[in-house]
Amino acid sequence: MKKSKVLLMIAAYNEEENLESVIDNLIDNYPQYDYVVINDGSRDNTAAICKKRKYNFINVPINLGIGGAIQTGYRYAREYGYDIAVQLDGDGQHDPAYLDDVIEPILDGDADYVIGSRFIHKEGFQSSFTRRIGIKFLSGLITVLTFRHIKDVTSGFRAVNKFLINVYADNYPIDYPEPEAIVDAVMRRQKIMEVPVVMREREKGTSSINLKRSFYYMIKVTLDIIVCRISYGVRR
Repeated sequence: MKKSKVLLMIAAYNEEENLESVIDNLIDNYPQYDYVVINDGSRDNTAAICKKRKYNFINVPINLGIGGAIQTGYRYAREYGYDIAVQLDGDGQHDPAYLDDVIEPILDGDADYVIGSRFIHKEGFQSSFTRRIGIKFLSGLITVLTFRHIKDVTSGFRAVNKFLINVYADNYPIDYPEPEAIVDAVMRRQKIMEVPVVMREREKGTSSINLKRSFYYMIKVTLDIIVCRISYGVRR
């Protein structure tokens, strides 16, 4: 069997305090996987660290947001012929010890899209109470619209097959893309699976999602999910 090429996509925005430990861990302990850092217009020393340490990275001159950064990663994956692309956060919350668990269902043909879910075994960092409420709401909305129940709809620890690499290289949601990307995959009749993972709490740096952005997130993502679902109904 032809060996599948796997790319780890690490979006980084102002992650100077976390990036070295994340990438050095991948290089030292998971050399079987290729990686690319997408420096999303960071204002700190993220780009300088990538240059100094000679990491494989793409330097985006302006901040595109997580959706634009990850789409850049998908374009890289398509250009270099990768079969599987895995999204990892640059803040160290996603434990690469679970990479095989996330990738294996795609290799075995059991799934096209795999989400590393913190809510299956409910171990490790579970996010804040208010964010969990929002996640449950979005999970319920997706269930109503698509008849697919996904517990961890906002998890950024996820892997997709080559078909979805090609799709997302051309069209990927902009801000806070994870829930809408799930709806898009379901409507394309892709097999989605959740596997249990344990996530870590951010140790250094500050999350880009504050209280004000959380309200914006909920409103925008809710509307985006509904529009995405309606658009597929119209196409039919």
